[in-house]
Amino acid sequence: MRPKTHSLLAVLVVLLAGLSPAALRADDGTPRLHIVRAKGAITIDGDLSDPGWQGVPPIDTFWETKKSDNGAPPARTVARLAYDARYLYAAFEFKDPRPDLIRAPLGDRDNIDGDTDYGGIILDTRNDAKTAILFLVNPRNVQYDAVTSDASGEDSSPDFFWDSATRITKDGWVLEMRIPFSTLRYTKAEPLTWGVLLYRNYPRDFHYQMFSARLPRGSNCFICHENKLDGLSGLPPGGHLVAAPYVTGKQEAVPGGDLGTPLRTRPAKADGGLDLKWTPNAFNALDATINPDFSQVESDVAQISTNQRFALFFPEKRPFFLEGSDLFSTPIQAVYTRTITDPGWGARATGKLGDSAYTFLLTEDHGGGSVILPGPIASSLANQDFSSRVAVGRLRRDLGTSFASFLLTDREIVGGGHNRVLGPDFLWRPSGNDSLTGQVLYSDTQTPNRPDLAAEWDGRQLRSHAADLSWSHSTRTFDTYFEVKDIGDGFRADEGFLPQVGIRSSFTELGRSFYPQAGLLSRLRPFVTGTYTTDTGNGLLLSRYGAGSEIEGVRNSYARFSMNNDRVFSGQQIFTRPHFDYHFEVSPSRAIGRITLDGFVGDDVDYANSRLGRGAEIDLTSVLRPTGHLELRLIADRRWLDVSPPGRGSSRLFTAQVGRIKATYTFTARTFVRLIGQETRVDLDPTLYTAVLPAHSEDVTASILFAYKINWQTVLFLGYGDERATAENLTLAPADRQLFLKVSYAYQQ
Repeated sequence: MRPKTHSLLAVLVVLLAGLSPAALRADDGTPRLHIVRAKGAITIDGDLSDPGWQGVPPIDTFWETKKSDNGAPPARTVARLAYDARYLYAAFEFKDPRPDLIRAPLGDRDNIDGDTDYGGIILDTRNDAKTAILFLVNPRNVQYDAVTSDASGEDSSPDFFWDSATRITKDGWVLEMRIPFSTLRYTKAEPLTWGVLLYRNYPRDFHYQMFSARLPRGSNCFICHENKLDGLSGLPPGGHLVAAPYVTGKQEAVPGGDLGTPLRTRPAKADGGLDLKWTPNAFNALDATINPDFSQVESDVAQISTNQRFALFFPEKRPFFLEGSDLFSTPIQAVYTRTITDPGWGARATGKLGDSAYTFLLTEDHGGGSVILPGPIASSLANQDFSSRVAVGRLRRDLGTSFASFLLTDREIVGGGHNRVLGPDFLWRPSGNDSLTGQVLYSDTQTPNRPDLAAEWDGRQLRSHAADLSWSHSTRTFDTYFEVKDIGDGFRADEGFLPQVGIRSSFTELGRSFYPQAGLLSRLRPFVTGTYTTDTGNGLLLSRYGAGSEIEGVRNSYARFSMNNDRVFSGQQIFTRPHFDYHFEVSPSRAIGRITLDGFVGDDVDYANSRLGRGAEIDLTSVLRPTGHLELRLIADRRWLDVSPPGRGSSRLFTAQVGRIKATYTFTARTFVRLIGQETRVDLDPTLYTAVLPAHSEDVTASILFAYKINWQTVLFLGYGDERATAENLTLAPADRQLFLKVSYAYQQ
């Protein structure tokens, strides 16, 4: 199928006009929960004998939703909810027939994996049945908080101020939580009604999940099935101010000349800044940062870039850009905040007015880094050797469990040039099993007059469109997904991640699920899939047809494999590429938390020289926990390609590999030491390339970090890093060495 832009626009206009606020909110008989005011003091220590817990009614009705379809839980859970003038309290007694099998490793905040025990509360304080905050804790009192949205999924980047305590007992474990009302946002209605889900994760022979509400299989939403929570009244008014000043110190050593010359130590450097957050009421938050510290205390995980045609994606880790990031999530990724390389200051407003949610970000980017230059068959990079002002905003109107929204991004380049992107998007849920999403964007670009940096940066004007429309239908046994895209040649989203433009594409996948009642498998889903992509002149770029299966089973295992047949365009030719794709993961025990293996084997295209070869990729990751304090995260990725040039037999074109080990020893839930070692290496045969390339390149980094964290903004970091890279003589030479310190303290009002 070859989508046309005017067709997508017509569908978008019709659907936006027909959205109804009452599209989805059927009463499915979910029980209402009740919270009571505590009649005495509650101390957060994991002991539920406090006077405040006396007389609080238990909540002990739960459903298992992962292994079974809302069946009986394999272990009993008893919860209690209470509140006073300042806090909301939650207590859980997680009974366990085999407490010796509890998986409870120590770790850093938000470092809770699905292969471990944990539980807690999910709060929808706005009672919109679409978004909520997760407050979860494992048996060692490691906290996890996140924002989840039925529109954009779960995001663990935001952090909140709250307290918890745990205790492992002879028949399970106990969790006690205290959440300040100042952390939450809510209306002043009397009495209040919130949405809530009580949750327990329980990995044993299978992966079990228990909730206080039924979650029907095949539903296209999660929060919409929440319990309603009654009983709250007389809560304190909103308003919360957090000021977090910081100071940093760094001493760095770099080569005195070319790589391979001795390192020269630079003078030690001190710096400082301030982060501010003010929530004047239940619905709005203002953030500001002055001279922000956007250094990362953990390096990005390296990826194999050899024989890749398009730019690689790296997730955002900088805290300032993570607040309200779910509002930047749209079908077309027009917002990717890592394009803002070196901001000197920043301001952001995020909030909700009635049924409308908004976010607006303004910052000054001093430049540096790289800009993606997209294309239909490949992308390239150009140095961002200029400053600019950046603005990003989105307004979303909620209509029942559907919404319509509008996005705007603008980069104004100092010295001339700009990139402006704007347009609407929507999500429509006509039923509990169907959802339709769409987006149309228009871009207006004037490139900077810097042909020394990129050929297309000669001050030219570029104007074009991008459109995306997708439909999803799912039931307990059947699911289908269909998506079409139309992205013009001149479309640019310099604030987004869109490395491929000038295409029209369609994608579909159909699956059928089976749920064995006994044996090693809990779910089997065979599927078929197809992709068809052309350039804007209808020339074929990629077609793919495949079939495979997904499997869920014993020991928290999951597998997806498929046999695919591709037709790929490269160098004015169409290559046929049959290959087998695979993904497998399992969490067998407490000591071996997770093993993941994925990749492909079969034919592959040598894009640099436009010929067909045969190769494979093996990506292995594992999480090992030899003790409750020590965690090892290992990555070993390897990719290779063999070709048969005229006059020669099968020859190895390249072998690329990434190795990484992250060892974390956690003393308490607040203190840890982390060591990271990482190597990337590429070996290739220069005689098989038309371009001049080195036969060997290698990069090795190592770092050690000590961290003490009272909360997510009151921290102390002390670290050391060392980097070595391949010099011209192909030896590994020192490239950078640094010692750094950061201290930050959060003042709350």
